[in-house]
Amino acid sequence: MWDATVFTKNRDRLLEGDIAHGFLRAILADPQVKRRLSTEHFSVDGTLIEAWASMKSFRPKDGSGEPPGPGRNGERDFHGETRSNETHASSTDPDARLYKKAEGQAAKLCHMGHVLIENRHGLVIEATTTLATGTAEREAAVAMIGTIPGQHRITVGFDKAYDTQDFVAEMRSLDVTPHVTQNDTGRRSAIDGRTTRHWGYQVSLLVRKRIEEAFGWMKTIGGQRKTRYRGTSRVGWMFTLSAAPYDLIRLPQLLGGAA
Repeated sequence: MWDATVFTKNRDRLLEGDIAHGFLRAILADPQVKRRLSTEHFSVDGTLIEAWASMKSFRPKDGSGEPPGPGRNGERDFHGETRSNETHASSTDPDARLYKKAEGQAAKLCHMGHVLIENRHGLVIEATTTLATGTAEREAAVAMIGTIPGQHRITVGFDKAYDTQDFVAEMRSLDVTPHVTQNDTGRRSAIDGRTTRHWGYQVSLLVRKRIEEAFGWMKTIGGQRKTRYRGTSRVGWMFTLSAAPYDLIRLPQLLGGAA
């Protein structure tokens, strides 16, 4: 049996060698799979991964603040205390950020996972994890789209979180037609009739929802709803590793039913 030192060294080799991405790419590189992937139409989205850290660990960076009460699960009164990522950090997982994706939701300590799928069969072709920030989804999208091979115009579907002037302009500079869901609540959308008048725009918005199937499987079956790891690199390794079996369980039906 391995002792703790050997196990730790082998775990570090897996992390440093980026085996999770290698596994995913090996699946997609199989000739039977590769010829069934779309090379023109894609979708991107992000999701929150709850951190392996409690709110009690989210303490002032300057060392002030009352510590939890005595005992294994001591009480901690947060009433009247203002907490933010600028002034506080988790002592358990410093990479975790206090974040929420929508109004009315409770803010939690989390990381952010991002997925790129091809639209023909909804297979995951890229996955990554970042700190949970307001710009992380758009930054990750640019990075993942940059991994798509070839130099030709493509379409990519996005939700309302990506509807900003800067992001849409950057996509067009990369020869990407951004099929972004319009966010015109109280402001002007960055997407206009040049994009929305095309039939393909509506198709992209419909197909983009398939990405939720990937997130659903990865969180419930793949164990990514609440991570058991600390640090963005380790959380990301497991998030990417869970994307590969999602593709694998879908491939038998796709390959068996195809000519």
